[in-house]
Amino acid sequence: MKANPVLLQMKYARIVKEYAKRTGKTIEEALDDFYHSSSYVLIKEGVADLHCMSESYLAEMLEDEMKLSTEERNRRLEAVEETGRMAI
Repeated sequence: MKANPVLLQMKYARIVKEYAKRTGKTIEEALDDFYHSSSYVLIKEGVADLHCMSESYLAEMLEDEMKLSTEERNRRLEAVEETGRMAI
């Protein structure tokens, strides 16, 4: 299910703010992590209605993803993006 784009942007802002608070990162660093994550792609695409989850849960999901090695994060992101291309 796709969410309203304006509501999604507001959701993203709250997720990034929560993630920054949890990790001690600046908003800019948190934005960079978020927009380069598979979590962002999954939320944006409406997978499993993740956009309906709390900001705290999604920030924790992002935090867990960022603890993975760069190689593992890149592999997951490629897999998510590939799945999205196959669905089109």
